[in-house]
Amino acid sequence: MGEGAADRTHGEDRTRGAAPATGHTGSAGEPEAREGLRERKKRRTRQHISDLATGMFLERGFDAVTVAEIADAAEVSVNTVYNYFPAKEDLFLDRASSVADRLAGWVRGRAPGESAARAVLRELHAEIEAVSPRVGLMTGYDRFLVVVEDAAGLRSRLQELDQEVFVNLDRALREETGAAPGDRLPSLVAGQIDWAHRTVMGVIRCGLIEGRTPEAVSREALDALDDITGLLGERVLNYAVRARG
Repeated sequence: MGEGAADRTHGEDRTRGAAPATGHTGSAGEPEAREGLRERKKRRTRQHISDLATGMFLERGFDAVTVAEIADAAEVSVNTVYNYFPAKEDLFLDRASSVADRLAGWVRGRAPGESAARAVLRELHAEIEAVSPRVGLMTGYDRFLVVVEDAAGLRSRLQELDQEVFVNLDRALREETGAAPGDRLPSLVAGQIDWAHRTVMGVIRCGLIEGRTPEAVSREALDALDDITGLLGERVLNYAVRARG
């Protein structure tokens, strides 16, 4: 499974006690300070629907819950649910768009003198070392993984998300290097970076499903990341170095 569910389940004690809660970054009250009343109400309604849906999916399984049941529990119409979430899968993976842009964002934000690959490896190392929920290192995340494994629709959506990650990363590398349209190198480098990311996420997924603690899985993932770094060639590790000054 990709990071979509992990990113949208940051925190503890979701609705019905079944799922961890998704928080907004920043101090309390910041989103409200930037929003008007209408936008605030829409955001809270969206979060309420998502929280209820997630709890129901964890309790009964993704395929066993209908959108009509979610609408009834949230006391809204089915059309309202679809207004906020175009597909049922989006109720479970409601932070997928931020995950799709994550690697590209790390590349664009790399430090002077840092290459694209080393920026991604550095960010991954920091998240894993911190036992961050953003990479799935959280108690109870194995329950989300089970829901995904049992639902073909979620597995398919996560495969689409993996492709979006690659496409966005490829685009970022092309823009950052000014590569010509026919240049294959950005795509080849994007493929290697994407492989490194998916591989370490696979280590995290397997460790959690096998019942190990997030802390133990973090140590395993750091070891794997070191091995992965050693397997990447110098052309990949030194591609798209940001100029100093």
